[in-house]
Amino acid sequence: MAIELGKLGIWRSYNQVDAKFAAEAEKLGYGAIWLGSSPGGDLAFVDELLAATDSLVVATGIVNIWQDAPADIARAYERIAGKYPDRFLLGIGAGHREATKEYKKPYAALVDYLDGLDEAGVPVAGRALAALGPKVVQLAGDRTAGAHPYLTTPEHTRSTREILGAGKLLAPEHKVVLGTDVAETRAIGRKTVKFYLGLSNYVANLRKLGFTEEDVEGEGSDRLVDALALQGDAATIARGLAAHLDAGADQVIVQVLNEDPWPAYRALAAELL
Repeated sequence: MAIELGKLGIWRSYNQVDAKFAAEAEKLGYGAIWLGSSPGGDLAFVDELLAATDSLVVATGIVNIWQDAPADIARAYERIAGKYPDRFLLGIGAGHREATKEYKKPYAALVDYLDGLDEAGVPVAGRALAALGPKVVQLAGDRTAGAHPYLTTPEHTRSTREILGAGKLLAPEHKVVLGTDVAETRAIGRKTVKFYLGLSNYVANLRKLGFTEEDVEGEGSDRLVDALALQGDAATIARGLAAHLDAGADQVIVQVLNEDPWPAYRALAAELL
């Protein structure tokens, strides 16, 4: 892989990350920030983050293929990668059908989008693909630097690595809540996890991972919430995140759900970096 991400990254909505945030993340040793909530357009905010840091990688997690044409995103990629070589990774994905009126045949649409990026000159090594199911995971391995799974478990990471094989990027996201009051941390985790239980692609993947209908109903079972949003002190959470690395991830991407994320980011950096 031409782009070195390091073993620990941060996932955060693009509108919650600024130059100061990026500089602090780099200082703590995080290798990359993945910008969520479908960043699009000219990606001008990426330049600001890269300008404020020396080695941090910025990735999109993800640009929604229904939102921006590949030629437009390719122009943004060319500008950023030209100014900051090997420090920008273009993560793309099909999102979920409930949020996109135009959502049709996502696999074919992903192939078409990757064809458009090829035509516009975006290199395979400079892009990654959001992938859950084996078919899209294989597409990620064949047509991009690798896969960026979201809302998964170490078991999914292990099976995804088997499909990708060696040498391809695997960077799963995992949510965490720092704290030792189980009722409080679980409530915080559930508030976020329950949103995804209304989205068919995530629910289908969770069923494949062995979660039952009872687990994915309503606001989610305690078992489900605890698996998808790691809770506890820093050492406990670090063990859960390390399970992804042990299962074959190159980088595990941490999404902190606490209102103030920095105590968790600092504590986990001390445990894992």
